[in-house]
Amino acid sequence: MAKTVYDVLIEKFREDIASSTQFLVGGGAKSFDDYREIVGRVRGLQLAIQTTQDLLRIQMKEDNDE
Repeated sequence: MAKTVYDVLIEKFREDIASSTQFLVGGGAKSFDDYREIVGRVRGLQLAIQTTQDLLRIQMKEDNDE
């Protein structure tokens, strides 16, 4: 099955989460403000994944209804 734009977005969001997590694990946050910024980014990306998955489910349902 070919990748959809949704699949590509979700994959990119997951890569960005992994990168941000590695940054934190590696001690990249030099201050609490840095830490909060990265954690906020991860939360935002998680929300973006959920929203994209919801849109994908809606699209698939609409395609099946046609």
